[in-house]
Amino acid sequence: MSLDFHPTKNDLICSCDSDGEIRYWSINNGSCASVFKGGMAQLRFQPRLGKFLAAAAENVVSILDVETKSLRHSLQGHTKPIHSVCWDPSGEFLASVSEDSVRVWTFGSGSEGECIHDLSCNGNKYHCCVFHPTYSSSLLVIGSYQSLELWNMVENKTMALTAHEGLIAALAVSTTTGLIASASHDKFVKLWK
Repeated sequence: MSLDFHPTKNDLICSCDSDGEIRYWSINNGSCASVFKGGMAQLRFQPRLGKFLAAAAENVVSILDVETKSLRHSLQGHTKPIHSVCWDPSGEFLASVSEDSVRVWTFGSGSEGECIHDLSCNGNKYHCCVFHPTYSSSLLVIGSYQSLELWNMVENKTMALTAHEGLIAALAVSTTTGLIASASHDKFVKLWK
């Protein structure tokens, strides 16, 4: 269902399946290093440090310690299943997306796992998100059916842009170029500046 490379351990890639099993894989020898429960929709390693693994299952995001595989935080608040999780480039903020809401959690000093921003859907079902490459501390880009929604978290204001003719299934961001890519069920990939 999802996979991610560890940001600092060159030999580690992680995957999750629809049965909720998370697997650590050794890239060097191609073998499964460990199996444990915790994620079935999407998982992402914390950027830069790689201390945490965020794994979404149903309406909860589990924050797992990468080394011990122990549950550090259970992020609750979504009422619908979570489709997507993403970290900001610093690894201090995590966003989680369900069809009816987006929540942003902090992992900065002193307040791990606290929900600091919450956006409810105003009709168009949400599906994925990325932090803006230039304004990652204040702007989240959310993919939904046919549109991208820009959410200024500081001012709690949104702006919708018509982007595709189908569901925006995935978003990617390049902090190097400042581009955002959107992929849709309309069979197009578009780049945004």
